[in-house]
Amino acid sequence: MRTKAGLYAVVVLILTTTPMMLAQGFTLQQAMSAPFTSQLRAAQEKGRVVWEVNIDGRHNFWWAERGSNGKWTSKALTNYTEDDGQDVLTPVWTPDGNAVVYVRGENAASSDHPVPNPSWFPDGAKQQVWVINVAGGAPRLIGEGHAPAVSPDSKSVAYLLHGQVWSASLTDAKPVPKQLLVTRGTAASLHWSPDGKSLAFVSDRGDHGFIAVYSLAAKSVIYLDPSTDHDSAPVWSADSTHIAFLRQPSEVEEDFHGPRRTALPWSIRVADASSGKSREIFRAVEGQGSAFRETAGLEQLNWVAGEHIVFPWERDGRLHLYSVPVAGGTPVLLTPGNFDVEHTSLSIDGVTLVFDSNQTTGDPLDEDRRHVWRLDFSAPAPAPARVTGGDGIEVEPVIASNGGIVVVHSDARIPTRAAVAMPGHVEDLAPQLIPANFPSAQFVAPKQVIFPSTDGLPIHAQLFLPAGGGKHPAIVFYHGGSQRQMLLGWHYMEYYSNAYAMNQYLASQGYLVLSINYRGGIGYGLNFREAPNYGATGASEYKDALAAGRYLQSRDDVDSKRIGCWGGSWGGYMTALSLARASDIFAAGVDIEGVHNWKLELSYPAHYDTAKREAFDQMAYESSPIASVSTWRSPVLLVHGDDDRNVPFSESVQLVEALRKQHVDLEELIFPDEIHDLLLHRDWVRSYEAGADFFNRKLKQAPAK
Repeated sequence: MRTKAGLYAVVVLILTTTPMMLAQGFTLQQAMSAPFTSQLRAAQEKGRVVWEVNIDGRHNFWWAERGSNGKWTSKALTNYTEDDGQDVLTPVWTPDGNAVVYVRGENAASSDHPVPNPSWFPDGAKQQVWVINVAGGAPRLIGEGHAPAVSPDSKSVAYLLHGQVWSASLTDAKPVPKQLLVTRGTAASLHWSPDGKSLAFVSDRGDHGFIAVYSLAAKSVIYLDPSTDHDSAPVWSADSTHIAFLRQPSEVEEDFHGPRRTALPWSIRVADASSGKSREIFRAVEGQGSAFRETAGLEQLNWVAGEHIVFPWERDGRLHLYSVPVAGGTPVLLTPGNFDVEHTSLSIDGVTLVFDSNQTTGDPLDEDRRHVWRLDFSAPAPAPARVTGGDGIEVEPVIASNGGIVVVHSDARIPTRAAVAMPGHVEDLAPQLIPANFPSAQFVAPKQVIFPSTDGLPIHAQLFLPAGGGKHPAIVFYHGGSQRQMLLGWHYMEYYSNAYAMNQYLASQGYLVLSINYRGGIGYGLNFREAPNYGATGASEYKDALAAGRYLQSRDDVDSKRIGCWGGSWGGYMTALSLARASDIFAAGVDIEGVHNWKLELSYPAHYDTAKREAFDQMAYESSPIASVSTWRSPVLLVHGDDDRNVPFSESVQLVEALRKQHVDLEELIFPDEIHDLLLHRDWVRSYEAGADFFNRKLKQAPAK
């Protein structure tokens, strides 16, 4: 219920599990207790794979291998025991398959920001490179840094520190790191040549970027055909003589939080690694597909057997894989159909490429799922072959050196876990990780619904139905991104896996939950993702929020006066926009680290036209919740970490001031030193418990408007 005129409420919430939260059979902590699995990687030898497991904020690696009997066995690799906000990242196998090099600790983001420290370590937090042998023993510290790349002989590791390239021995008991070279710009994307004699990397110079090649023997660097463009995504030929890379023209109006359907066309070039001379083998055409769209794979270019480069392209409006000869020629579409490719991975021998997509062969519901497919480049005309199917979700496939295909698997009731693809099914590699009291049987399987937006655009959503009859309070969930897609099951990104748990919990509490895939998201093609006037260019996605509210009002099982909304990041923006513009529909909202004034997010090049800037500033402001505060009436809970490096904390500071002047019923939950993707599991739980408690008080206990 809103406060009386002239009053406002600001409450800092410190919550624990309450009896009310236990009433329906499981708690939020239980719903969020299953391990979250990600970062699946295959070794070059011994058929081994490794992956990260996050259990209640304790981040560790597990690994598995297939024995001579054909059965897979798995075990823990590291043993970190605290929810301390120190993630483990970017696992890299040594090529001999005997050890894993990895990073522990978050990135500082820039020299102006220290490593995030939400646990308040007195000496600060660090980001460090470590190595651990799978045969046993404790991890060994290499040094501060990130983005490791292991040499082909497994004896050394190159990595990044403060934008420079460093290296250290992997065979010394106490490695002594050294800086390989001093360069301008910021180094990224380290790639060893297969013969181990050279190291390629991206040298980002701000408004342009080069591909650099460092020779270890000569201790010298060359730049491959340097230009005023942005070069990226280097990939070596098998004989270490050539490098393929992407070239994207520099443009002033690159990204102002709005649609970007076209650009100056990008190209693929192949360079001689010793001379630096390059030639173009492919150039995108003008119009659709001229703006490069990357996949979620580790590599954007794959140098496959038969001397072809496989690359992503949106020429037909969907993100597909194409192949072009290294010598140049006409590209061939490899993955035709009305779907988008997402994660890709190439086998060690370059013969097989696996990918996941939302192809709907045989089941239209698969447009809101993911399954795995494979391409065989030993065939004269490679064609996609299905690897997985059914009502689950399979992503991030990798090919073990013994030929097995391992995936990250989830479904409607159990979150992500590592699994091996078997004929007709997938088999979990570490089922023992699922807690005995995990309430999977009490979760509901969300239903796919499709409704028209206010302008007729079809909008996909997942509907979580509570038990019991009668009219229920309802909640709309907005994902972040905005380039994300919520699925018919547990999500493969941790942020949205947590959100899925929250939606399941809200359904268990008697809410009907509608999780919508509004325009600006992925999964439905280029034109949906790059929707006209979305974000800071007009907030056209608000049409979908409004349509979602009206859809719920039209349902016989919804109390039309008790509809709320929630979301984080871009979803927080959507929540604030809904409350500001439609308090007559949305009776309460939980806004987690949302954008409230697009003007605070914009960054203009120094030479950007002043008149255009003023016009765009005005459009961005009018597309923001802050511009509609005068019509905001519904209560809101604001959640934000004050070390957020994606959405400035000032976004919430500014909104709070405006809401106080409007006498809006306002509550806060602020996390000192937390970042955008909360690092502490206990902070995730606190924020969601606070949100559930807020909805219970505003939508259940309070009288209707």
